[in-house]
Amino acid sequence: MSDMTTSPQNTAEIEAVFGDAPPAAQAAVPAPTMVGEWRRFGAFLKRPTLDDSGRAARPFEVLLRIYALDMAIMLVLISCAAIAIALGVELPETALAGMEFTLVLIALVVIVAPVMEELIFRSWLSGKPAQVLAWFAVVLAFGAVSIFGNEGAVPPWPFLIAGLAGVVLSLALLWRKPAWRWFAKGFPVFYWLSVLSFALVHLANFEEGGAVLFALVLPQFVLGTMLGYVRTRIGLWAAIALHAAHNATALTIASLAMTAG
Repeated sequence: MSDMTTSPQNTAEIEAVFGDAPPAAQAAVPAPTMVGEWRRFGAFLKRPTLDDSGRAARPFEVLLRIYALDMAIMLVLISCAAIAIALGVELPETALAGMEFTLVLIALVVIVAPVMEELIFRSWLSGKPAQVLAWFAVVLAFGAVSIFGNEGAVPPWPFLIAGLAGVVLSLALLWRKPAWRWFAKGFPVFYWLSVLSFALVHLANFEEGGAVLFALVLPQFVLGTMLGYVRTRIGLWAAIALHAAHNATALTIASLAMTAG
């Protein structure tokens, strides 16, 4: 995960590093340095693209570099919050404020939340029919349960079974199908929608606070951009891993702050 230069090992890597290869090949080979990887991420933000043929080689190297960027930005945001508090600004407390850090809470924050949120916000970001339709099956199933099952008039299990069947059929029949072309063309829109929705849903972490809350979910907005990047460049497992690492680090910082305070 260091910023050391890595030497290209073959012609394909040399072309990818120095720009003579197609964009997919360039994306497949990690940048020579950590800062180079950050610049590549910045270029992705300017023009988000979906290209499954460019899955990153040495994925853990890319993942650790993006995690390092995440930590650097977190440090800046925490410093800004600390300055605001020192100047007398009262920031709303999160839902975790005052809660005891039990093993159950840690498991929910570090394991359950990353898995569930990545499935909701980024599993479909591949643009592949199997994953998009499986996502729709789950959304429709839970939507039907919330609409028809709230008053107990209709049991929820038929909708849940139908949703599960939709997931299984989508994955079984369409797993090898490539991303839809229309999805790839509209990928920038889908990417930023996933980032925005991920950030806005975290407004629920606060009970009050007004417009300032939008600034307080800036960390989730930034994290969402990185999660979408590693999801499309490496895979869904990478987004889950980065999300878990981010939450674990944030939880550790919060625990240390509570202990010190």
